[in-house]
Amino acid sequence: MENDTYKTLASPSEETMFKEKNSKFFGLAFPVSTEEEVKAILESVRKRHNSAGHCCYAFQLGTDKIYYRANDDGEPSNSAGMPIYGQIQSFGVTNVLVIVVRYFGGVKLGVGGLISAYRTGAQMTLEASDIIERTIDVYYTVKFGYQDMNKVMRVIKEKNLNIISQKMDMDCEMVIGTRKKNAPLVEEAFGNLYGISVK
Repeated sequence: MENDTYKTLASPSEETMFKEKNSKFFGLAFPVSTEEEVKAILESVRKRHNSAGHCCYAFQLGTDKIYYRANDDGEPSNSAGMPIYGQIQSFGVTNVLVIVVRYFGGVKLGVGGLISAYRTGAQMTLEASDIIERTIDVYYTVKFGYQDMNKVMRVIKEKNLNIISQKMDMDCEMVIGTRKKNAPLVEEAFGNLYGISVK
């Protein structure tokens, strides 16, 4: 049975901080669902930490198709973004952005030191985050005539579906959601009803 749940953050994390040879590393994690959100959050974090030397981050979006980016923001290649991304993977979370902001403290850490510092920053942040499990949902648009309203509502009730939105006119349209593993049952239930289309 393929998995129809994923782990993500319930809400933005508390900001964490640790020091390594006078450099300060601030870690933050956010639940995100689009790259636009990622950009907006990065902008606001950069404003808040405008005197920081580096604002490194990694994010991952998606459940079936995974899309991720890791950014070193001026640190040596793969010394910041990828260690942060490694923590996203090891916590098994998705739809998440982790940012580690560094204030340089005058002592160079070297690539090994940076990798370990950014990894620690990301790990502390994810440990401080509220990680929850969500279902992967599938959405359908159901179109039907007003006279079939009761039949449709019966299926929605029996199958425990969520109504996301509805328009009720002469022709009715509803968007309903269900967790992925129930999808075939839903298609079957509506498929058996005459005069009702499901997409």
